Amino acid sequence: MILTSIRLRNFRIHKDVEYKFSENLNYIVGGNGKGKTSILESIYYLCTTKSFFAKNDNEVISFNRNDFEIWGRFNGSTEDNVRIVFNLNDSRKYYFLNKKYLSKSSEIVGKFPVVLLTPSDHSITQGVPGERRKFVNSVISQASSTYLKNLLDYNRTLKQRSSLLIRIKEYRNSDMIDDLDAWTIKLINTGTEIIKRRIKFIKVFNAFVKESYSRIMDNLEKPNIEYYYLNGYKGNDIKEHFIKTINERREDELRRVANLVGPHKDDFLFTINDVNLKTYGSQGQHKTYQAVLRFAEFFYLKDITYKTPLFLLDDVFGELDAARAHKISDYLQEIGQAFITVTDFSNLSFLKRKGNDKILKLNNKAINYD
Repeated sequence: MILTSIRLRNFRIHKDVEYKFSENLNYIVGGNGKGKTSILESIYYLCTTKSFFAKNDNEVISFNRNDFEIWGRFNGSTEDNVRIVFNLNDSRKYYFLNKKYLSKSSEIVGKFPVVLLTPSDHSITQGVPGERRKFVNSVISQASSTYLKNLLDYNRTLKQRSSLLIRIKEYRNSDMIDDLDAWTIKLINTGTEIIKRRIKFIKVFNAFVKESYSRIMDNLEKPNIEYYYLNGYKGNDIKEHFIKTINERREDELRRVANLVGPHKDDFLFTINDVNLKTYGSQGQHKTYQAVLRFAEFFYLKDITYKTPLFLLDDVFGELDAARAHKISDYLQEIGQAFITVTDFSNLSFLKRKGNDKILKLNNKAINYD
């Protein structure tokens, strides 16, 4: 799968511009504020329907404008044309695939798989459990529409159950307990399927992590990911343990007015040589692990979906030491199409280039291609 071109109108600083891309590496070069990251952001929109940076769609509209549009052309087994339109007046976003309007994200996510590596990935290895769940959910969702639908259903159930817990405490109506039991059953059924899918994913994904890590660190260290679910439960009767645990926490949930049990509370433990990365890892090890996770995601999605994902790297090399940066640059030669933002290409002479790679130089007046 190749993104051959993209056109932006009123998208951040890009008022009306078209970019054409190489099927291999695309280096997007420019100073701060020249629109490098927003090009990656627009590509991410095409693949996921949303930004990886902005909280709301209206944040990306150019100043003093009321809408934005993104056009993208993909070449794979077929040619696909994508158009995204957002209008500020009605606060609605429209996603068109080959002129057909798609209203559900589950119809789109995974159609054009994408992998994104940015400096903010530090939150995956160093941040709260929610960031690690977000990473895992995003990878599996691109590979499995069933998982995505279960996840969306589970999140809706969480909201309904949370709302009911609030009403029970506010009105102290015992009749609502029957409703709570019904939502609890739905939470358990959907949550159990999510946990089972995550367990299978981690077993497979670990092999990709180990392979990618060895390519960058030459087998000097051994990484591993462990899924910590339902308070560290290790048995096979996941549903039964789910039921037992949520029944034990029932009074706590009613008192605290919160959903306290389920895959929305799980975590993933990253280790190097059986040592907890978050607690004991160096900054270099964290940076390496973050890059490894994205390379592993790339090859996992390629293997599972039979599609070659787009690889987006935003300002990554400036945060790596020379040795790790050189290894990652070598590894990129095995990637299909990638988009890499850099501020000053002259300071990155270690980056390898092939004849059909492309450099897009952004300045105030024009786009220069090398």
